[in-house]
Amino acid sequence: MSATETQADPGFMENFLDLAGKPAWLQRVAEISETIRNRTLGARAAQQRHAMELALARLCAPSKEARSGDRAERCVTTFAREAVQLAANLPPGPRERFRELLAAGLTGQANLIPLFHMLRVAALQRSRGFEVHHAGLLDGAAFDLLIRRDGAEAEIVCDTMSAEEGRPLHRTGWCALVDRVNPDLHTWLSAHPGRYVLKMTLPEGLKAPDHVAELHRRITAMLSARSRQDTDADAVLKLDPLLLAGAQAELPSSLRAQFGPDAHLAVAGNPAGGSVFVLAARSGRENDIAAAVCRRLVAATERLSGTRPGILSIFLDDLEPGEWRGLRDRLELEGAVRRFLTTAEARKVVAVTCASRMELLEVQPPAGVAEGEMRYRNPSHPQAKLGPLQPAIASSL
Repeated sequence: MSATETQADPGFMENFLDLAGKPAWLQRVAEISETIRNRTLGARAAQQRHAMELALARLCAPSKEARSGDRAERCVTTFAREAVQLAANLPPGPRERFRELLAAGLTGQANLIPLFHMLRVAALQRSRGFEVHHAGLLDGAAFDLLIRRDGAEAEIVCDTMSAEEGRPLHRTGWCALVDRVNPDLHTWLSAHPGRYVLKMTLPEGLKAPDHVAELHRRITAMLSARSRQDTDADAVLKLDPLLLAGAQAELPSSLRAQFGPDAHLAVAGNPAGGSVFVLAARSGRENDIAAAVCRRLVAATERLSGTRPGILSIFLDDLEPGEWRGLRDRLELEGAVRRFLTTAEARKVVAVTCASRMELLEVQPPAGVAEGEMRYRNPSHPQAKLGPLQPAIASSL
């Protein structure tokens, strides 16, 4: 059943809270709410990362009346329903392992995406006519799911990775830098009205907290001295007039066109009022999210037994819709995965599938993928042409 056909069910929400543990759930919601309270770039990033938990919190609110909700909320409701139904049918030991998976998604920087990804893959395969066995939970297998159809079997490894693994300039570090420097930019603009852009080239990217602190120090020193440039091996900073024509509404697209898809951008001030300060940062190396996917695929093959054909199902999180579409349209993901399928590490792999939040929340093409995932079959695998497996392994291109 499609998630969009499911309505919010207060009974299932209560059961989900019992499964998660009400005290732990309430503490988690309070932590996330406190994190996103401020209107900062970091708070907006946290809100996006924990969107699933926040949607569930809205659905579980005591004052919430039963309603169908928007598409995203209906999808989240479906995952909560799947979690409750699966847990109810598990023996005590596997049920405890399931609770541990759920608890892990409600701890620290983690979220519920890995659990929901596994539930979604299982539901997707059932919709294709497969019998699905939760081998990881029930049998303690290294892989997650065992699917069967007309006598044919395949193992599925469900793995979740952050697109940050392929970005030299991490967004978490960028958000921290912008939030630290933003008050200084507003103060400086009030004394120096105009339109400015601070271009930053960071040869090794931006990852460590001490790198963020050092960049903040250098930027504030530049502003105080009214310097135009600060250059060393770690960063090249250049302050220039912002030369962009067009209305305020066109500013984001104009900046993106000028600085490219891999640049990190932030805007301070009031473009409509004439004063604006743009921060634009790029690494010395291009993003290579597709290569990061392949590194994760190599590690995931270790979880396959090798006695059956294996499917590696990768979920790409922390990915913007435009990035996901670009990976597909430029064939970066396809090219990297198909190269991986020619390696010795891939000999146990009959197919690789990739999905993002666009598919998880059933966003329609072109942002999302029509079949719910990108699939790449390994033509050299002995069972690549096995008829019963085709719904799960046939390439989606």
